[in-house]
Amino acid sequence: MANFEIIEKESLRLVKITLQNETVRTESGAMYYIRGNITMQSQAPSAGGFLKSLATGENIFRPTYTGTGELYLEPSLSGYHILELDGDEWILDSGAYWASDGTIEVGIERNKFISGLIGGEGLFQTKVKGRGKVVMVAQGPVEVIHLRNERLVVDGNFAIARTPSLNYRVEKATKSLLGSMTSGEFLVNTFEGTGTVLITPVPYWQVMMLRQIISTIPKNSR
Repeated sequence: MANFEIIEKESLRLVKITLQNETVRTESGAMYYIRGNITMQSQAPSAGGFLKSLATGENIFRPTYTGTGELYLEPSLSGYHILELDGDEWILDSGAYWASDGTIEVGIERNKFISGLIGGEGLFQTKVKGRGKVVMVAQGPVEVIHLRNERLVVDGNFAIARTPSLNYRVEKATKSLLGSMTSGEFLVNTFEGTGTVLITPVPYWQVMMLRQIISTIPKNSR
């Protein structure tokens, strides 16, 4: 399988993929540059796949890269997280998919109508399964939360991925409409059951600001 690395330079992050006669898939427009003998292919979908994409909003043009060399993906002020699958499945947040091994199957997961409509995720999310690595866009360092027949409530879009064994829904922060509106947390994402959730509670720009503040404090004053 291909080797995936996350490189950080001057607060920018990018993904470097090293291929040895292998194939990887990326999000459309993710390529930065290529070194070596690597060929890109972007096949047109079938008629059924095209209609499916219109109904789901899922990107149908995810090019593949095959060969030997180095593939660099576009740098970003955000970050990336590498998830390794061993025959399991994950459901990714909208826009979280960035790249994966060619052995990974990339599909869709249908959300409940109300949760998808009011939660901002849409009615469909990306589902990945198989064996290999998946690169996800992450706004900050990733925290892994394992649930054992438990309930997890997450504000906003901090959750970037979950296992399909969990029951997911969007609901009011409190039982009353007025209470939810005045609490500052009107809608929340709720995960129940046994499984795993990946969240990014602290954006990288906040981490960078904290580092800069710390660097200005004299060492003998810390």
